[in-house]
Amino acid sequence: MGQEISRSTFTDEDFQRFQTRLRRETALLEEYFQQERFAPVGNVGGFEIEAWLVDRRGYPAPLNPFFLERMGNPLVVPELSVFNIELNTPPLPLRGDALRRMHANLEALWQRCQQAAAELDASVMLIGILPTLREPDLTLEHMSDQQRYRAINDQILLRRQGQPMELAIHGVESLSLTQANVMLEAAATSFQTHLQVTVDQAVAFFNAALLLSAPMVAVAANSPLLFGKRLWEETRIPLFEQAVSLPGGAHFNDPTCQRVTFGSGYVRESLLELFTENLTRYPPLLPVDLSGEPDERMPHLRLHNGTIWRWNRPLIGFESDGTPHLRIEHRVMPAGPSIPDTIANAALYYGLAHGLARTLPPVETALDFAQCRANFYAAARAGLQAEVVWLHGQRWSLRQLLLEELLPLARRELQALDLDAADVAEYLNLITARVESGRTGANWQQRFLEQNGPDLGALTLAYLEWQQSGTPVHEWVCS
Repeated sequence: MGQEISRSTFTDEDFQRFQTRLRRETALLEEYFQQERFAPVGNVGGFEIEAWLVDRRGYPAPLNPFFLERMGNPLVVPELSVFNIELNTPPLPLRGDALRRMHANLEALWQRCQQAAAELDASVMLIGILPTLREPDLTLEHMSDQQRYRAINDQILLRRQGQPMELAIHGVESLSLTQANVMLEAAATSFQTHLQVTVDQAVAFFNAALLLSAPMVAVAANSPLLFGKRLWEETRIPLFEQAVSLPGGAHFNDPTCQRVTFGSGYVRESLLELFTENLTRYPPLLPVDLSGEPDERMPHLRLHNGTIWRWNRPLIGFESDGTPHLRIEHRVMPAGPSIPDTIANAALYYGLAHGLARTLPPVETALDFAQCRANFYAAARAGLQAEVVWLHGQRWSLRQLLLEELLPLARRELQALDLDAADVAEYLNLITARVESGRTGANWQQRFLEQNGPDLGALTLAYLEWQQSGTPVHEWVCS
């Protein structure tokens, strides 16, 4: 959930001061866009992935302070709950052996994490929602000891006038409950890809990311269960949206102003539109005084942007010489099921983003935004079985669309980036096999329960064993 802050309580003066700095930094960012003062470097990919700590029975292990101390690695950081962590690997230019290097970097970090966890009689696990998670696990006692998390929880509850979160998800089964804090968010762990883009290509890539949210959430689905209920193929989506439900400003009846949102429309002229929307539609949650940092680094703007969880989010970063750059964070995919599957998901996204960003006419003229958004939720609910309306009004099953249109497009675009042809074939072949078989992580979990009964501990341990084997999910069996 982003950078740490120095304190968790604020005054009215803090909010006023922050809003003043936010307006000033947004105006500065507007100058940057007008002058095109961004690094002319694109085609750089990276990612972050969240994981669970589990005990030897497969239940959440609230150990991240001890685990992180053993790791002592700045690439592994805390998440909202003490049974979650986040892993980061260095970004790489998308050429040559980048996919293989991403795999090697993640695998090496993963193995070090497993060694540290084993010293605590625990394991590290990649899955969207842990099947063994229980409602009593999601208490403030299990919140990581970070000021940022406490402040977000306090501010959201204050804006809700103390009213609890209300969760209602209707899928294969239905689940309704209330939660007194934001800890439901800790139930959902994700795989977030980053793509650095040039300023002249940023609109096309961002709108492509919106369009791709439907096929990517379906092909990567790995969260069918919450508290023992079978819900959506990717239950993280409604869970996260409701876990920190807080509309922006006065727009309480507008779902596009929720803090977790698919957005209010395509970008038209520049990514500045999204930062302007941040300023005008979303009151600050963390009004920290960062006046010690120069305006050129836009610290208040970036902190504020980190408290608005669009499924596709614009990011401002900086090169080593201080030149700002633009990144697009694609947040729809869950963690897992295996390291090879993770890199295959990233490869598919990078290829498709490049392909659709170059589509003529632009994607935003070929599909209404309301339909783009509807596609996303249909795919999260039904996975590869969903039907979507694609460009120019064509209706497809997602499985057919991936096999006939999107996988060939991704293959062509990755090869055009001069990525190693054998690597492209290896990772996209994993996606092809997954789509042809329909065996996503979500599908495997449901089949396991159908064949072995409702033992969530057995499901979790079997999943963990397959994951640690490094076998891609389409080859997992349920016995």
